[in-house]
Amino acid sequence: MSVNMIPKAKELKLVSIWWFPLLPTYEAFRILADVLLSGYLPQDCDLNTSLMDSLPIITCSGKRMPSVAKEITDKGFCSTKSMYYYGLKLHALAFHRPDHLPFPESIVITPASENDLNVHKQNWCNIPNRSFFGDKIYHDTELLKDMASSSNSTVLTPVKAVKNQSETIKQWDKAANDLCSRAVSRIRQPIESLINWIIEKIDIQRASKVRSTKGLLVHVFGRIAAAFIFLIFNS
Repeated sequence: MSVNMIPKAKELKLVSIWWFPLLPTYEAFRILADVLLSGYLPQDCDLNTSLMDSLPIITCSGKRMPSVAKEITDKGFCSTKSMYYYGLKLHALAFHRPDHLPFPESIVITPASENDLNVHKQNWCNIPNRSFFGDKIYHDTELLKDMASSSNSTVLTPVKAVKNQSETIKQWDKAANDLCSRAVSRIRQPIESLINWIIEKIDIQRASKVRSTKGLLVHVFGRIAAAFIFLIFNS
C-alpha cells in the first residue's frame, strides 16, 4: 500500500491519549507515537467514521498474584479469551478505510479493569459529526441521546437484547435486528483485523516477562511505536 500523507493533520484535531503519568524517561515514546498518529494520515481515511475496540496486555493470569507494576495495573476480564488477567488494556479508535486496515486516531492505555464504554465517554464521545462503530459494550441509550444533541455524533453497535422483553416482540423484531447487527459487524470487522495485526506484529499482549513498572512502560510504548512505523512505511 502506498501511503499518501496529509501534511496539516493537526487541523483534523487528531488526538493520542495516554493514561500513563508523564514520566520523563518515556516521553520520547509518547511523542513519537503522537507524531506518527497525527502526522501521517492516509488520504483514503473516512474522517466521519471511526471504529473502536480493545485488547489486553497481560502481565500474569488472574489466578496468580501480581508481583510487578502493581501501581499501574489491576485485574480485568478478557471476553475474547474468556479469562481473568492482571495487566493493562489498550483501547483503540481508528478511522475506517475501505479495503485497508483502519488507521489509528487515538490510543488509550488503562488498567485492565477499565470498561470500554467508560473510555469512550471520557475521551471520544464529544468528537463532532462522527459515526462510531463498536461491539455491544459501547451501547448506552442515554449516551446516544447526549451525543446526538451535543455533537451530532452516534454510536452504532449490534442490537443488544432487551431485558424482560416478551418472546413475541423478540421474534417480531428479529429479522430487522439481525440485519442491523450484521451490517454493523461488517463495518466494524476491520478494527478486529487491526487488533489482530497489532498482536501478530508486535506481540504486545504478552508482558509476563517484564520485571518492573519501567519495563512494562518500555514494552507498551516501544511496541506501539514500532507497530505504527511498520503500519505507515511497510504496509
